Amino acid sequence: MMPGMSKRIAPLEMTPAEFRAAGHRLIDRIGGFLASIPDRPVTRAETPSEIRSALGSGGLPERGTKASALLERASELLFEHSLLNGHPRFMAYITSSAAPIGALADLLAASVNPNVGSFSLAPIATEIEAQTVRWISELIGYPGDGGVLVSGGNMANFVCFLAARRAKDEEVRVRGIDPSRAKLRVYASAETHTWIQKAADLFGLGTEALRWIPVDGELRMDPSALERAIGEDRARGDRPFLVVGTAGSVGTGAVDPLRAIAGIARRHGLWFHVDGAYGALAAALPGASADLKALSLADSVAVDPHKWLYAPVEAGCALVKSRAVLRDTFSYRPSYYHFDRDDDTINFYELGLQNSRGFRALKVWLGLLQAGRRGAVRMMEDDIALAGHLARAVERTPGLELLTVGLSIVTFRFAPPEVRDPEALNALNEKLLTAVQEDGRAYMSNAVVNGKYVLRACIVNFRTTRQDAESIPGIVVEIGRRLVAGTDAARSESRRRAVPMAKYGKKASDKVERAMREKKKGTLKSGRSGKKVTSRKQAIAIGLSEARKAGGKVPKKKSSASSSKKSSSSKKKK
Repeated sequence: MMPGMSKRIAPLEMTPAEFRAAGHRLIDRIGGFLASIPDRPVTRAETPSEIRSALGSGGLPERGTKASALLERASELLFEHSLLNGHPRFMAYITSSAAPIGALADLLAASVNPNVGSFSLAPIATEIEAQTVRWISELIGYPGDGGVLVSGGNMANFVCFLAARRAKDEEVRVRGIDPSRAKLRVYASAETHTWIQKAADLFGLGTEALRWIPVDGELRMDPSALERAIGEDRARGDRPFLVVGTAGSVGTGAVDPLRAIAGIARRHGLWFHVDGAYGALAAALPGASADLKALSLADSVAVDPHKWLYAPVEAGCALVKSRAVLRDTFSYRPSYYHFDRDDDTINFYELGLQNSRGFRALKVWLGLLQAGRRGAVRMMEDDIALAGHLARAVERTPGLELLTVGLSIVTFRFAPPEVRDPEALNALNEKLLTAVQEDGRAYMSNAVVNGKYVLRACIVNFRTTRQDAESIPGIVVEIGRRLVAGTDAARSESRRRAVPMAKYGKKASDKVERAMREKKKGTLKSGRSGKKVTSRKQAIAIGLSEARKAGGKVPKKKSSASSSKKSSSSKKKK
């Protein structure tokens, strides 16, 4: 700080020239990284100790460092030590490949840095978010004017849960959940995402308030069982208030019979919420099922733009028929707020849990504009078609058993004829999942379908091709066969004994082990020539070289003179 504060040079400030230079270099590096994603392993499967070693364990430095140098190091750390969910063979969970325009949108949003809590603090950002919410509603055919962007599916569902609680108990915001009154009841299928347990826990009902409704053979909620459960609870004196249907379950992509559930909720006067974090956007498809289209009957819907709209995380969306319901649920107007209060002004702090809110809408808005409705629909159709190609490839592959296909999710398992015991098959597939994830060529997650532990591939990725999808069965069978033959354990032990790591120290040991893994996967390249490394000796040398750069303890290479002296000395002793 300058004396008198007449001129202030802050450590975090950058001149326009410095910002442009650092930004151009960073964008160039990001461009190269995005182009290289298909040629990289999905993950290097590094251990926490390896990651900590790469990061360094020093304390906060006393003096700062130039921004350009920091950005270069940060980009290197992220490019080389991240799991790449934008990889064409990343098929785990429901995390999409992120649209590049979304990355640029986040840079633009952070540069202006609007606080989208009130219109007066963020006028254009507020209206862009409101327009984005309307477009998402329009895309899925959901009527209504209430909605807010949040971090993801959990938060979107939480917003809708709290809206339902307030709508069905007008005094809850003042009196809370009165234990002397009849118990509130929530109904959801056994396939519902775990957000529902968190909501019941966090918002005063307790998980005992949940009634788990059985599913049918297709893992969809059984409407007749729902009807019976509501009747039983009413007869017991409980207060049913919320029914949750799922549009695209996290395990198998199942869509509940939403139209039937909507009718039951309406007859009993219950709030009907649809968790469509994954599948609701498929209602936009020309061939969408009647049940998917029936989400228009819901009182609220949760949708995740960072799933099937390919926005970078975080981007979730809570939709409610009426904006007034959200205001009734969340709005407080303290004396220290001086914001516009007429009905035409949108202040998002009144519509959700956050007051300070980032401009997450920009990346969703720009993505929708770049793709258009037609482009958004085509990408979802492509993902579903690729899931079909994967399912048929599974059926053609000996040793694999196809379990389910729902939206763009395929579940299957490795079932070699020599392993017949159900528990042994479950254990084998659980071990196989870990091995596939560590292999680096593809990345999947798991599900449990009718007691069977299965591999689960979910395609929400505009980079995935038919070749990528059809490569999965071969990778799985190859690794599965190794596990059955017991060769993985033998190879691991052989690799452990092949290099005397102890004398090198922990840092060098980690670097060499990583180089050996990359050589095995075929992703290790020579720093000088850029050629693929196939020699074990060369891989060890690369690992040791990386350790030296990182300050690891590595024995110096012995000179030929000292080696000959040692040899001569040993001969004399003999």
